Amino acid sequence: MIYLDNSATTKPYKEVLETYLTVSEQYFGNPSSLHTLGLEAEKVLTRSRELIAKLLGVKAKEVIFTSGGTEGNNLAIKGVSLEHQSRGKHIITSVIEHASTYETFAELENKGFDVTYLPVNQTGHVSLDDLKQAIRSDTILVSLIHVNNETGAVQPIQEIGEFLKDYPKVFFHVDHVQGVTKVPVHFKKNNIDLCTISGHKFHGLKGTGALYVREGITLSPMLHGGVQEARLRAGTENVPGIAALAKALRMTIEKAEEGKLNLMQLQQKAIAGLKEINGIVLNSGSGDGHAPHIVNFSIPGAKPEVVIQALSHQQIYVSTKSACSSKLSSPSRILLEMGLGQKRAESAIRISFSYETQDQEVEAFIQVMKKEVPKLLQVMR
Repeated sequence: MIYLDNSATTKPYKEVLETYLTVSEQYFGNPSSLHTLGLEAEKVLTRSRELIAKLLGVKAKEVIFTSGGTEGNNLAIKGVSLEHQSRGKHIITSVIEHASTYETFAELENKGFDVTYLPVNQTGHVSLDDLKQAIRSDTILVSLIHVNNETGAVQPIQEIGEFLKDYPKVFFHVDHVQGVTKVPVHFKKNNIDLCTISGHKFHGLKGTGALYVREGITLSPMLHGGVQEARLRAGTENVPGIAALAKALRMTIEKAEEGKLNLMQLQQKAIAGLKEINGIVLNSGSGDGHAPHIVNFSIPGAKPEVVIQALSHQQIYVSTKSACSSKLSSPSRILLEMGLGQKRAESAIRISFSYETQDQEVEAFIQVMKKEVPKLLQVMR
């Protein structure tokens, strides 16, 4: 099996699964309970929070546990907008956000908020100048994806954070789901107020994640009914999942220094191989401004679902666009916003690597593509 869909989800580390099982068996008490079992579970929860905070370079009380990226983005965006709407109802995002952000802004627009959607260029990057022109006296939030989940375009978070220092009443939220452990960003130095991560993107478990909320920020909670997670996320904490999240984050960060170099080499190999195949057009780049673990390309004239099934028959697994939208037959919204045209947007394929991906797997993928693409294009003629 050759798995090249790591931006959709990663395979959990064996050690992460073992941590989940151990905590589930030995520390199954409710961390809110006052008896010994509850207190032991609370200790696991506290240690996990402290470890994650240390790894992210923040305070433990600034880490709010969630079920993943979608919930984290919703809590950050709605939480700020609804809590602080008395100061203004203008909020800013971009046209190439993940669906969990894009659709949240659309919902807020329906509730009377004024949303500015920043455009992107053909490489998928927003312009700081466009943000400067968009910001107003009634702006309360800027929310941007760090690494685009389809193309790997890395937004200029550092420059934007520096600019927003002059606007202390504007909150800055970053969707860091695709970037964490692969394209690190310093929350404090970059003036980030809220930041979303999701465990299953770095070999943790689905249904686990965290939202960094800078100390002093108040949010309107999405869930009510308990005092858990600083009253921002009511409900009994998923202690085994949280312990597994901490383990996965620690393990992946430990692999990062050597792993990032390997990712860049894999990306270069994939890009070079794809360029040799007639009929393939690259939609993403490499180097500065691009994450090292994502390659997006199109085969104009071929249906992406046919390509995926052809590869699946050979146990090679890739994807079209975001996993949240991959079952929809519509063209990629991201590629359309980049101005790459309908044909490329409706025939896009994404491959994505992890620190576990091997050189020979990418080589095998390229060899299969060299055989399959001419067949696919011949059938479509």
